[in-house]
Amino acid sequence: MIIRQFNSQHLASMKHEWVPISEISKHLQLAVICSEDQRFVTHNGFDRKAIEKAIADHRVGIKLRGASSISQQTAKNVFLWPQRSWIRKGLESYFTFLIELFWSKERILEVYLNSIEMGNHIYGAQAASEFWFNKSAKNLARTEASAIAAILPNPQKFMANPVTQYIQKRKEWIIRQMKNYGTLVFLDK
Repeated sequence: MIIRQFNSQHLASMKHEWVPISEISKHLQLAVICSEDQRFVTHNGFDRKAIEKAIADHRVGIKLRGASSISQQTAKNVFLWPQRSWIRKGLESYFTFLIELFWSKERILEVYLNSIEMGNHIYGAQAASEFWFNKSAKNLARTEASAIAAILPNPQKFMANPVTQYIQKRKEWIIRQMKNYGTLVFLDK
């Protein structure tokens, strides 16, 4: 957040408000897991299957894509800088190991949902919910939550409301994934 804000020409435009996980819609929690890291609750911070698939795809000429887990993205967003480098990736692995060791999955998700960009200079679930839907993060409906999750690959470019045809298709895919996924144990608290 700080680096993006510093590099921005609009110094007063950043929006962010931290809220506990209990104040974030279970729909948003599940939508983000379904769109970003469906093995989040079962892996140890590194999704080997996603990493192996990204490498295999790259070998056959498919554009290299990210395979970072929610834990890795949390480590990068909280402790590191955004530019890609081998040094940053090594430090990201180190911090991912540490947060998986010391934080619960629920805490990792809480930090992630409060630190990621969910719109241009819009950080965290609460600020995104207020910006896109004029409501608190706790009150997001499934369709609203899936719209926010749908823009995460490029929150500086995409809009959660109103949606483009591309984001609408991503929303629909995320909602199907949410139905197939079911509930998460720590979301039932």
